[in-house]
Amino acid sequence: MSFVKLESKSEAFHREGQTWVCSTGLPSDVTVEVGEISFFLHKFPLLSRSGLLKKLIEELSTDDGYGCTFQLHDIPGGAKAFELIAKFCYGLKIDITPLNVVSLRCAAEYLEMTENYGEANLVSLTEAFLNEVYSTWPDSIKALETCEEVLPFAEDLHVVSRCIDSLALKACSDPSLFKWPVGGRKSQDNATMSRISFEIKSQPLGDNWWYYDVSLLSLPLFKRLILAIVSKGMKPESVASCLIYYLRRFLPLMNRQSSFKDKSHATIATTSEADQRALLEEIVELLPNKRGVTSSKHLLRLLRTAMILRASPSCKENLEKRVGAQLDQAALVDLLIPNMGYSVETLYDVDCIHRILDHFMSIYLPASVAVSVAASPLILEEGTLISADDPLTSMTMVANLLDGYLAEVASDAHLSLSKFQALAVAVPDYSRQLDDGVYHAVDIYLKAHPWLTDSEREQLCRLMNCQKLSIEASTHAAQNERLPLRVIVQVLFFEQLRLRTSISGWFFVSDNIANSQEQNGNLGLHRSDGTNQLDSADNVRERLVDLEKECSEIRKELQKLTKTKRGWNIFSRRFGFRRKSDSSSSKESNSSNAKTQSSTVNGKPNEESS
Repeated sequence: MSFVKLESKSEAFHREGQTWVCSTGLPSDVTVEVGEISFFLHKFPLLSRSGLLKKLIEELSTDDGYGCTFQLHDIPGGAKAFELIAKFCYGLKIDITPLNVVSLRCAAEYLEMTENYGEANLVSLTEAFLNEVYSTWPDSIKALETCEEVLPFAEDLHVVSRCIDSLALKACSDPSLFKWPVGGRKSQDNATMSRISFEIKSQPLGDNWWYYDVSLLSLPLFKRLILAIVSKGMKPESVASCLIYYLRRFLPLMNRQSSFKDKSHATIATTSEADQRALLEEIVELLPNKRGVTSSKHLLRLLRTAMILRASPSCKENLEKRVGAQLDQAALVDLLIPNMGYSVETLYDVDCIHRILDHFMSIYLPASVAVSVAASPLILEEGTLISADDPLTSMTMVANLLDGYLAEVASDAHLSLSKFQALAVAVPDYSRQLDDGVYHAVDIYLKAHPWLTDSEREQLCRLMNCQKLSIEASTHAAQNERLPLRVIVQVLFFEQLRLRTSISGWFFVSDNIANSQEQNGNLGLHRSDGTNQLDSADNVRERLVDLEKECSEIRKELQKLTKTKRGWNIFSRRFGFRRKSDSSSSKESNSSNAKTQSSTVNGKPNEESS
């Protein structure tokens, strides 16, 4: 863009301390005070270009018409702008640039420098230059930045609104249609901002090309620009990303990883804590409400920052609801928000996570219940949940996330049993495919709280469903001395019941294969078919042998738990297990005694002996 240059004359202005003097050979007859600067000028050049100056000179001139003095402290742009205007009035060369055109335009309007006081006056020149500024992105950004210095004059002349409309239109357009955004106009505030800007500039042209430039605007102008961009149809994802980028420039906390060990938040960079709090609350209100537009990672980091800065309750509640609406997309590390309360009871803010869970459940629980009833998902032998509906899938993901969170906070010695239980039961039981995660968290809690009474340990263990433990978790639980004896017995009972059910199922399959072989033999099928079926039967037998070995290992683990003869008798009567002495004596008994070896469990025949 070319600069406006007037006809050059010899330099007549020079500064002497706090005064500007025009050395034309004639004595000064007008003194204009702007701020702390005094300008010693002449009447005729001023009144020939400015209606306001003409009026002031006529009113304040002395009777002899020799000289006058007046103040222009309210002129837009201050002494710097008036210096350029004075040179313009004297016909000297001035440069109009995107950085000074707004202040000159406002000052020219203030001084009434219209065409009534000379052709090609400053109002028309600056207005024409502004029209060129609006056509390019870089110059529009520069001009909008300088509007902050001359408000509300720029508002009255609609310079701000025109800049914003121009920028909003270009942000929603193809960036290849105009110049690449300017960079490096201002020195970065800190190393963090340099890194953020490098991330944007090092990437090719994309949806985020305009983030850096608009991040240099003040909050009021930035907010107005974002609203204008939204009204032009910008994608919510791009708007949310720009808002987060803006926050990262002014909030150092947004660039730190969420961790309890990170207590460096006491050092605030260049912005006061009150200003950061106000900025955070304003930006949160601008975030799009659409689910998933703002990542859960950024929302949780915003929530953590809001707690550190002690933002308003409405701001924190807003963020908690946003996180709750997409909790299934969150990561465990981001949920570990340190407790920032005045009376810190726990290491992590468990109450906050509980509220987030409540928001999630209020959205997904009705839908997931309907799905679970309609689809009737099956709990298979290994605890696999069969359902493909999205609400139930989201519920399962949150349940797994919660189990991981419980395991992290369980080691906190200050975490009360009631809070741990309330958090564990916040999701319904059917949302957990397996209860291994709950068992792991319970085990950690028992280890970190050895002073729990027997009744409290029993109450804690009711959180897990022993029927939904995997084989590995059941084996570990059977050897866990921290668990109550009743829970160990329950684990072993369900594990044996599972094995017996599996064995019965394999026998049923084996019998069907045998019957199929007989029928095929009667029909005269080829030998190859029979061979394949025999191979299948062999595989069934091998699987049966493996299951029997697993059952035997569980028996051995059970024997390790029994430390007295009386205790072993109780288990043997309930589960049908026998000691080696009983087994050896049974070999010497007659055939009638052999039948009694088929002991019962809960009134049902012992299938293992068969």
